[in-house]
Amino acid sequence: MTSTVEPLSGTVEQAEVASRADAFVAELSEWLRIPSISADPGHHADVTRSAEWLAATLRRDGWPTVEVWSDTAALPAVYAHWPAADPTAPTVLVYGHHDVQPADLADGWSFAPFEPQVVGEELRGRGASDDKGHIAMVLLGVRAHLAATGATAPAVSLKLLVEGEEESGSAHLAELLTAHGDALACDEIVVTDTGMVDRETPTVCCGMRGLVDLEVVYRGAAVDLHSGQFGGAVPNPVTELARLVAAFHDDAGHIAVPGFYDDVREPTAEERAAWAALPFDEPAWLAGSAAGAMATAGEAGWSTYERLWARPTAEVNGLHGGYAGPGHKTIVPHSATLKMTFRLVDAQDPARIKPLLERFVADRIPAGIDADVSTGGPGVPPLICDLDSPLVASIREAMGIALGAEVLPAREGGSGPEALLTTALDAPLAFLGVMLPADRIHAPDERAVLPLLLRGAESVAHLWRLLAERVTS
Repeated sequence: MTSTVEPLSGTVEQAEVASRADAFVAELSEWLRIPSISADPGHHADVTRSAEWLAATLRRDGWPTVEVWSDTAALPAVYAHWPAADPTAPTVLVYGHHDVQPADLADGWSFAPFEPQVVGEELRGRGASDDKGHIAMVLLGVRAHLAATGATAPAVSLKLLVEGEEESGSAHLAELLTAHGDALACDEIVVTDTGMVDRETPTVCCGMRGLVDLEVVYRGAAVDLHSGQFGGAVPNPVTELARLVAAFHDDAGHIAVPGFYDDVREPTAEERAAWAALPFDEPAWLAGSAAGAMATAGEAGWSTYERLWARPTAEVNGLHGGYAGPGHKTIVPHSATLKMTFRLVDAQDPARIKPLLERFVADRIPAGIDADVSTGGPGVPPLICDLDSPLVASIREAMGIALGAEVLPAREGGSGPEALLTTALDAPLAFLGVMLPADRIHAPDERAVLPLLLRGAESVAHLWRLLAERVTS
């Protein structure tokens, strides 16, 4: 295969990454062909096959300890350990995932999602960016680090945990961390599943939002009723549920649940100024990353980046009830269902938010309606990195060398298991990733920009050296 990426030059690590670029693309493409969809039981065998593929690749690369963990209820996870030659070197755990979101041609893909293809400087296929591309980036970075230093072991002791359930909620990750806590013990954690705000403006993610689910089912009569005979005389579950949805926000876009904002820790003036300095082309963002959305919206008084990174949200994911077929069916529906997710920000606790939501709904159930209210599992706490930590500083320096520019702090609006990782393993956590908002993760025609993945691999190669130097200096 002929590489379409631009050549790298400068550091030894860059040269080592560039020399492996073609093999990297071919190898990653092979992995992307495995449809490791954790949410679909019909693909659980593929999740196992994906874990075994990764384990075989790590063994080939020389990792001394490689294991596929399938001793818990979790789908197979891959663990690897490569000790540093220096026993006093810090131990760094890299976390990512090898499962992917469902994908099908019928979803709007322009090609078979598990038949990856190189188009210009892009590698397209499900998992190309989220997260197989970034795990492969780390593996390439380790190879380049060893080649550049001429060493037989990395400058820090490296551990790798690549789980197989992140895209279906990491339901068994806590169990996995408990069962293998001794093996996963580390001084620092690096998460790959993240990105930058813009290709021309390198950033490092320093925070993720938390998450709480809500499902509400309203039931009226035992069956659908004739709207002429009963409409206007009995409660309509769809109408009443729509009233509930409208009650969640006031006219300024604030979430109207009492007590919801009590623990919100607002960004500092310095953070807001730094985010304001980041370039943001609203029409281009709407047309591109936002897939043709026609306007920005949200809580009044905050910019788009601030709404995405530092403000909580209440989003309706689905509102279902009644007839939706062709023509009309004159009924009063007997039931309606609402699904919502609430993104949480710094200092908000899912355990405190869940009863607030349940009480808000309970106080608004109208007469003649039975309601089932569920807030799902434990929820996901938000996580904010310490911008002054040596780990964040090292990542910014490593990325800056590779990308040739200052790397600015930013955040992301999504949610993941980062807070669980840092709490369970009692270690600081930071992010290193080069995804872009336009990479269409979780969407048709997912892609990764190959030059960025290669520069990400170079960042990884520099990072281990920088972390070791900070300990010895």
